Amino acid sequence: MRWSQMFAPTLRDDPAEADAPSHRLLLRAGYVRQLTAGHYSLLPLAVRVRAKIIGIVREEMAAIGAQEMLLPALHPAEPWRRSGRWELMGQEMFRLQDRRGADHALGMTHEEIFATVARELNSYRQLPQQWYQFQTKFRDEPRPKGGLMRTREFTMKDAYSFDVDRPGLDASFEAYHGAYTRIFERLGVPALPCEASSGTMGGSGSTEFMCPSEVGEDLVVRCPGCGYAANIERATSVLPAASDGPGLPSPERFDTPGVRTIEDLLAYGAPGDRQIKTLVYILDGTLTLVLLRGDHPLNEQKLVDATGAAEIRAADPAEIRDALGALPGSLGAVGVSLPVLADEALRGRRDMFTGANTDDVHLRGVDVGRDIDVGLWADLREVEAGQRCARCGERLEIRRAIEVAHIFKLGDRYARALGVEVLAPDGRRVPVIMGSYGIGIERAMAAIVETHHDERGIVWPLSVAPFQVAVVAAQSDDADVAKAAEDVYAALSSAGVEVVIDDRPERAGVKFRDAELTGIPFRVTIGRRGLAEGVAEVTARATGETEKVPLDAVVSRVRTLAGR
Repeated sequence: MRWSQMFAPTLRDDPAEADAPSHRLLLRAGYVRQLTAGHYSLLPLAVRVRAKIIGIVREEMAAIGAQEMLLPALHPAEPWRRSGRWELMGQEMFRLQDRRGADHALGMTHEEIFATVARELNSYRQLPQQWYQFQTKFRDEPRPKGGLMRTREFTMKDAYSFDVDRPGLDASFEAYHGAYTRIFERLGVPALPCEASSGTMGGSGSTEFMCPSEVGEDLVVRCPGCGYAANIERATSVLPAASDGPGLPSPERFDTPGVRTIEDLLAYGAPGDRQIKTLVYILDGTLTLVLLRGDHPLNEQKLVDATGAAEIRAADPAEIRDALGALPGSLGAVGVSLPVLADEALRGRRDMFTGANTDDVHLRGVDVGRDIDVGLWADLREVEAGQRCARCGERLEIRRAIEVAHIFKLGDRYARALGVEVLAPDGRRVPVIMGSYGIGIERAMAAIVETHHDERGIVWPLSVAPFQVAVVAAQSDDADVAKAAEDVYAALSSAGVEVVIDDRPERAGVKFRDAELTGIPFRVTIGRRGLAEGVAEVTARATGETEKVPLDAVVSRVRTLAGR
């Protein structure tokens, strides 16, 4: 490839709209251009990187026996309605009607559609099956941001396993876990496997692969002692044992004028760990009280997971006043007839403080088990840094990360909904057991850049770089320099090296800056001074180190550096 013929529109300055290093650098280096919020055109350099990522994923899928398919991106509503997710997906699903008025959707994911194909499986003898595809997905993100990290249109490698029983699913899950670990090692992404919420996918468990990054939108809880790691939506911790007093025979009312917050109540001898925080939510249309310890925050995803609610929102003040007779700040669950959910940290607590459902009045001496009718106990609190690991007792750390992959144990949910059954060894017909395994291709590209960049631009790992080496003629107007550069370029091409020659009539500094900005791993520079010595300069992008190499040894040296 000749740089003079290549479309790589590099920018001198950072784009004003870029809000993450990968976003800024992929725009500056001429890899992508924004069409509109959440939609990006991939330019030639990005397409080459994307193809490298897809190639690595394909190789690792082949290694575990997965077969590639390609299913439609436009889906009829019927299979989604059968699974119950037509309503569950809410506004994030792009929906449309065809000319006959039939409902369709642009696929966010493909569990239902792969399950439809799997209805042709008949016997356990055909299992396990491992199927995957690279397909465009669509998601109506309310706040697309971060360039390729949160978009409304993206490529997903989604895979699906089909087994006759749960031990088979466990084996498939471990195979994909291993494949994903190898994929991210080859991509140069430090992906940490973390316990995660399964969200709208459902199933018995899931693992996210998280790339630590300050621009990540997820929070990962990690133990430096035993290696425990979980998304904050799933993470747990151990709390010090509570030492409550005997309390009172029954709750006692007391006036608290002007008290509206947990902090306000501290002045009345009520430490945060002895207060009961009462939150009011509407879960699938039902007003529900959610209780936590006063000093603990709620994690809403844990609330969703615990209840299975499809629609969740905080109640507004008017709804709260109508239901409880008071406004937030004086709310409690003692004596109410509404549904009550409580965090496990409140189980067995005595001598607690809570609102009396009368403005400016609270209760003391509350015994949770005696005075509150809890309908569901669950882990609802959000873990905080410094709390103790449930496995080894070390203090937990929290850091930001980018989710680059997610694998799920789906179980038989979709098989039952879509009628995917096979003949079992004992002659019964049973639903197949499914798993789902996804990697976002463009998001992986962004994660690589987040991990591999410096002040001069992108620093691609060799495994995914658009070219392995750039040949630069330092003085394009010098016939001898230009010819020597062309000879080196031709020899590298003949040797199977992925090479681009910068033959533009530009100053050497411009060419060097573009080679660095675009992240090509090695640069071979041919200049008058080196030509007089019979050498070329070979520069490594990652380290900036330059070595002089005899012209007749450039090909062998570059091949060695490129691992060929």
